[in-house]
Parts: sequence; structure tokens; C-alpha cells
Amino acid sequence: MTAIPYRIRRSPRARNARILVDGEGVEVVVPRRFPLRDVEPLVREKQAWIERTLRRIEVARQEFPPPRLEHGGEVPYLGERLTLNVRRERGRTRAHVKRRGGTLRVALGDGSLRDALESWYRRRARVEVGSRLDAAVARAGTHYTTLSIRGQRTRWASCSSSGAMSFNYCLLLAPAEILDYVVEHEVAHLELHDHSRRFWDLLASRYPEWRAREDWLRRHGHALRL
Repeated sequence: MTAIPYRIRRSPRARNARILVDGEGVEVVVPRRFPLRDVEPLVREKQAWIERTLRRIEVARQEFPPPRLEHGGEVPYLGERLTLNVRRERGRTRAHVKRRGGTLRVALGDGSLRDALESWYRRRARVEVGSRLDAAVARAGTHYTTLSIRGQRTRWASCSSSGAMSFNYCLLLAPAEILDYVVEHEVAHLELHDHSRRFWDLLASRYPEWRAREDWLRRHGHALRL
């Protein structure tokens, strides 16, 4: 049996050890005092599942290519592929990113291309999510309290009991209908804060294609990363 490479991350919030598999590889998250000698047996126990997941990720990569962060590379944006035009400018302290049709022009100083793109996607996410969210709550006759844009690794969005909404900027790397679905999903949580049968019935009444969108996220969500 071939050994699987993995990295270990200690988390003060973790109660139990867990294995994360995504486009960046395999990560074992363990509590602060978890014995490191127990990590290898855990990985071996889950090896068949890890290998199946890695194979699915590779197949999905062929269907939905991940971003290429380099001059002449491409990044996805709500179903489009934007070509990167990157240049470095001496004396520039802040990166400048601007879209021109199908091209994303990036002027860099000393910072990284990834950081510049993440800042741009975060700004755009507030616009793209905000307009969709306002329209969805208006249709539903509900309201939310705040909107925040984050970059969680394992969560696409959340809705608190107080109506605070949070969305992952990486959703802008997906096709537009995926973002539409996640917004409708969270708006439904303004009325039902669980995943009961009532919740899914409510969501289906507003977004009948929800199963197909969930399936897409399950297959391609790992690629929604810069």
C-alpha cells in the first residue's frame, strides 16, 4: 500500500482528529494535545477513502480547471474565464486590479499576485452577493442584519440566528448559478435554522434545481480556491 503524503495542523478548537482532502492535498487537523504517533494509524485506516476522494478531485480538475495564477493564466469568475495580464511596477505600494472585458489587468508592487486577486474577489463578492441577497430577501419577505465576506476553507456561507449573513468570496470562482443557489439556501435559513424536511421543501419551492447545485459543489468545490 502506497503511503499518502499529508500535513498536520494543530487546532485549539478541534475536539477530535479529522482528515481534510481537497485540491491542496491531505491535511490532518488534530486537537492541541493529540499524540502525533496516532496520526499515521488514522491516515492508514482512512486510506481507501482518501484515495477515492483524490481520484474524484483529479477527474473534477479535468472538467473544471483550477485557476492559473501567472501572467497569461486564467481565473474563473461566475462562469467566465478571465485572462490575467500581470505586470510589476517599481514604487507601487498597493496592487491595482481592473477588469477589461475578458482580461483582468493586475499591476503589482512588492505583494503577491494571489493576495492582489483575493482582495479583488473579496470586493467583487460584496457587490455580487449583496445584489443577489437583497433581491432574494425581497422575494421571500424576510430581512437580514449584516453581510460579511470571508474566506473559510470548509464553509461556503452561513446565517446566524440574528440574521447575520456570511459568504465565502471563493463562490465567485464558481458558475453564477452556484452563487445564486447558495444565496437562496442561506435566505431559507432566515426562516428555518436547520436542514429538516421543512427546510428542503421550502428551498425547493424557491429553487427547484437545488440538488444539481449541491452535486456540483460536492464535485467541484475543492477547485474554488486561489
